[in-house]
Amino acid sequence: MADKRLKIAIVGPAHPYRGGLASIMETMAREYQSRGYEVHILTFTLQYPSFLFPGKSQTVDTPPPADLDIRRRVSTINPLSWWSVGRELCKMRPDIVLMKYWTPFMAPCFGTIARLARKNKHTKVICQIDNVEPHEHHITDKPFNRYYLGSVDGFVYMSEQVHEELKAYTSVPMRFSPHPMFEHFGSRVERGEACAKLGIDPTQRYAMFFGLIRDYKGLDTLLDAWSEFRRKGIKLLIAGEFYASREKYIAHIERLGLKDEVILHDFFVPDSDVRYYFSAADCVVLPYKTATQSGVTQICYNFCTPVIVTRVGGLAEIVPDGKVGYVCDPTAEGVRDALERIFEGDRIAEFANNMTEERKRFSWSAMCDEIEAVYRSLVE
Repeated sequence: MADKRLKIAIVGPAHPYRGGLASIMETMAREYQSRGYEVHILTFTLQYPSFLFPGKSQTVDTPPPADLDIRRRVSTINPLSWWSVGRELCKMRPDIVLMKYWTPFMAPCFGTIARLARKNKHTKVICQIDNVEPHEHHITDKPFNRYYLGSVDGFVYMSEQVHEELKAYTSVPMRFSPHPMFEHFGSRVERGEACAKLGIDPTQRYAMFFGLIRDYKGLDTLLDAWSEFRRKGIKLLIAGEFYASREKYIAHIERLGLKDEVILHDFFVPDSDVRYYFSAADCVVLPYKTATQSGVTQICYNFCTPVIVTRVGGLAEIVPDGKVGYVCDPTAEGVRDALERIFEGDRIAEFANNMTEERKRFSWSAMCDEIEAVYRSLVE
């Protein structure tokens, strides 16, 4: 079975949709193509209706990648689309339909597609799952989860918390693989070049909060911590688009008297600019209140940028405390203490060196191997 040339259909985000989820699916498609497999991606015609999407844009205007077969087929709010895509996959007869699942909003659409695809008695639906229980809860979460998770033949999960939550819904084969490292952002650039690109002072040092700003990510906790941490020559760089109330956070910054200590780049950072942020930052802080895992930690590993994470979800599984950064309590005091420790002496340089070795754990090849292992367990 290991030598069989598999036919794989990926259902989920891909170009022209932006962000880490699309990057993940495209990267796995390339990994499987490098193994000689036939790979097709069926992505969205509509991912979220505009009234449910808090950002400015869901898509990018760059050309589609020439090396991937990406077909826009799926509308999450049109059941006729679900039926059409499910029937298309049933007739296509891929060995694997690989789905990415991160929110119960996708459950009616994905669950219907999965059920129709499996009707050929050949195709196996495998899910690479980010979250079971969402960070922001709704009354429909559990019934939607039951509908989708019950349509899947096997899972690859990325944290033990997700594994435990998943077992409450299903007992199909499940395997662990940590979130792979994001490599498509390129390599570090010289710090002076990075600071010049971002328009920030290269003589300052920077702790950075990076990523979409949602309340569960604890930016308010970091601001409270910073008001107690305050160090001359160190500033807080916040880079990411607000998916929560911008006014609330601006008021919080002003109330704490941090206006001169915070640099705010409140927009979605395009892939081409990510390397400048991680090359300019001395460390990254993820003060999350809840989490399963975070793609931001894997960007940190790619650029060897030390990271502070809170002791929630699976973050501590990815960041060895005292080796590549610090794990702290999800409180202002905990984050402040971690900031004080990471900026002492040569810890940042030491952690950056350690990341070179630690990041070998996080490969796309390993993730794709685990997905194949789930498939083999289903057919052998």
